[in-house]
Amino acid sequence: MTSADHQATHDVVKHSERHEGPQKHIIVFVLSIVLTAIAFAAVAAGGVNAAFTVLLLLVMAVIQVLVQMGYWMHLKDRGHMMPIIFMLGGFFVAGTAIVTALYWVWW
Repeated sequence: MTSADHQATHDVVKHSERHEGPQKHIIVFVLSIVLTAIAFAAVAAGGVNAAFTVLLLLVMAVIQVLVQMGYWMHLKDRGHMMPIIFMLGGFFVAGTAIVTALYWVWW
């Protein structure tokens, strides 16, 4: 293959996605640190209402999970539908087990 053939082939191939590079990973890492710091500060403050602190921790945890799964586990990319389906199935089974256990104990 000559360099002219290689250039012609390269011109025909369209790259649909570019590599993200480290800048998104750095932004997501800083976001994770900020979310952790907010949660830590809410607990360390002590004078904050307990119900508000629990709600804030749950919201921060959900955001943190979505960020971790989306960017560090690359579930936002194409071709990752099966792991997402299996995780949702696991959440359904775990939720069913918890509800069943609570129903069994309280009835």
